[in-house]
Amino acid sequence: MLFRPRFIAFFLLFALPSLGHAEEEVLPLKLDRTFKKLPANDQLPVAFISAQRVEARQDGQLEAEGAVELRQDDQIISADHLRYDQNSKDVLADGGVTVEQSGSFVRGQSLAINLNSRQGVMPLPEYQFEEHNSRGNAGSVRLAGNKFFVFEQASYTTCPAGNDDWLLKMNRLEIDRVAQVGTAYHTMIEFKGVPLLYTPWMDFPLNDGNRSGFLSPTPGSTNSGGAEITIPYYWSISPDLDATLAPRLISKRGTQFNNEVRYLQPNYGGEVHLDTLPNDRVSGKDRARYAWKHAQNLGNGFAAAFDANHVTDDDYFRDLSDSVTSTSQTNLLREGVLTYSGDGWNASARAQRYQTLQDPLSPVTVPYRRQPQLNLNAQQSLADGTLALGSEYVDFRHPTQVNGQRLVLYPSLSYPLLNAPGYFLTPKFGVHYTNYVLDGNNSTNLPNSSRSVPIFSLDGGLVFERNDSFLGNGYMQTLEPRAYYVRIPYRDQSQIANFDTAQAPFSFSQMFTENRFLGSDRVGDADMLTLALTSRVIDDEDGTERLRVGVAERFSFKAPQVNLVAPTESNSRSDILLTVGGRMTRAWRLDSLVQYNPNLVHTESYSAAARYNPAPGKLLNLGYRFTRNTLRQMDVSAQLPVSGRWHAVGRINYSLQDSRILDALGGLEYNEACWTTRLVAQSFATATQERTTGIFIQLELNDLVSIGSDPLTALRTSVSGYTKLNTLPAERPVQGLE
Repeated sequence: MLFRPRFIAFFLLFALPSLGHAEEEVLPLKLDRTFKKLPANDQLPVAFISAQRVEARQDGQLEAEGAVELRQDDQIISADHLRYDQNSKDVLADGGVTVEQSGSFVRGQSLAINLNSRQGVMPLPEYQFEEHNSRGNAGSVRLAGNKFFVFEQASYTTCPAGNDDWLLKMNRLEIDRVAQVGTAYHTMIEFKGVPLLYTPWMDFPLNDGNRSGFLSPTPGSTNSGGAEITIPYYWSISPDLDATLAPRLISKRGTQFNNEVRYLQPNYGGEVHLDTLPNDRVSGKDRARYAWKHAQNLGNGFAAAFDANHVTDDDYFRDLSDSVTSTSQTNLLREGVLTYSGDGWNASARAQRYQTLQDPLSPVTVPYRRQPQLNLNAQQSLADGTLALGSEYVDFRHPTQVNGQRLVLYPSLSYPLLNAPGYFLTPKFGVHYTNYVLDGNNSTNLPNSSRSVPIFSLDGGLVFERNDSFLGNGYMQTLEPRAYYVRIPYRDQSQIANFDTAQAPFSFSQMFTENRFLGSDRVGDADMLTLALTSRVIDDEDGTERLRVGVAERFSFKAPQVNLVAPTESNSRSDILLTVGGRMTRAWRLDSLVQYNPNLVHTESYSAAARYNPAPGKLLNLGYRFTRNTLRQMDVSAQLPVSGRWHAVGRINYSLQDSRILDALGGLEYNEACWTTRLVAQSFATATQERTTGIFIQLELNDLVSIGSDPLTALRTSVSGYTKLNTLPAERPVQGLE
């Protein structure tokens, strides 16, 4: 006769006097094994047991066998056999014991725990937490209250089950899942069974939150400083205030102390940097960098900000920085600004100056100081038109060039004669007024002057659309002719100072602006008509611009007379601009621009850039730029799988004009399930005849620590579109190059 075990359930009450009459017999209870969360109060049960067999004794002892499951609030204890003391609330479980608490699982062969205090002990446990899927084992674990565990002689990893590539091995591990922090004592970090790092104490976040503690040391090497190592300490002072203290030991120079403080409040935020290198052994002097950036919302439309930067010498970044971005800095900003915005008005008051870092072999012009610069701008609707005002007052100061004050007023009115989805026609009229009062360093005796220039423009265009399909894919094609006319009479400006104005680069956007200059010191005369034709192919499914073709040319009815550089439009026709681009396929994107001179019958400049990016981690960038008699550069960068889990990454930016490499980077990455290693070398120009070479070697143990010098900033700067491989979802592995 077959025996079918009957599932028996039992409620544990705060008081169960009726159990005293059980006379140690097996209670034949048959209850459904569907569990519901029960509210905790004096009348309802605080625990619920299900098993194949439950026996209650007169002394208050209860024994359960066979697929035992005890539930209490968010805690579930499973075992083959369980004993429960109703008086002391002690539980003894053995045989395949599992304790589950809100995403944590601890497994072992036996468990002793008190249900009231939730204090318990389990020998030889294996554990797993939902935070980063971390897991490990230990000699014993003490369950100390809700979501707090103390493991003795423990291991810890975030590698998947069956993979122990890296382990933390420690005498003691405390896991606090309320504070989301792990604390380890006498810890050894092992990689592939090889000890890498020992620390008597460390703590680490279980999630992605911030936690005070030492970050991994960052070794490195540069040709100017030699071998070096940085040992950063992160201090999480409060949720809205933190600091990083990072001493950097440079073998040839000494110890540089890098300090950063960041703060963030609902109405203000900012960061402060203080980096010092006392008694640099190479230069023989103290070197330092100070930086403070702050922004604040003052309420009622007002805001304030300042940005202050200073270094002690011109070579600071070239000698001490390890990134292209930093070493290329020339002018360090120092400014404070107060702004207002509201009801169509915006205003600002600014004081601005720069610290200019000079390269002796390639000196640059020091910018003017603005002390102060006042702006007032407005835009209001008038009937169907728009009334606008732009105004500015600046006091320009310079140690060697002419000083002076400039006032600019530019009121304008635009009114759309036609305005519909398929066409538009908008005339605009304004008057640009400028007044100059000059003083110091006026060696050429430029007079005080004023200038009033009327400006008229007319902008119109059409948009034609048609729907079609190609190879089964639907798309919409547009045809967009546009005409832009501008009329500005000539004013002699040869005796007007030039504080901040330059010739605007010739481009599509510049052809549809009024002034041919950037800045207010020159207003270019114009009697010009720009004609452009653009066609787009737009995917019906997702709105992607699959193809964009555009051509534009400007026609001058009178040759411009106001110029800062040699005139490029002495003839009636400007250069022709042609652009072709778009996301051609899911993987390929193209952008190109050609500037053709029809008067001299040659190409002035062209550029082309293509990107192949079928999936994260598969990337190829190709670029070429040409400017007649000035520039010829090729730029190639890539991140590509080469074999298995190995990826290659690299970039070369080469000047064909000068026959030299401007920036070169190359490296390999290996991405495993729970760790990544990177080996990267980079060389770039820091001055006219100077280069810096750096080597980055990094081992990143996922969700724990990175050991070695970090190349990610260099990779993201040099390889546009670079993907950090160990952040990709596990279900989206990167396969071989298609």
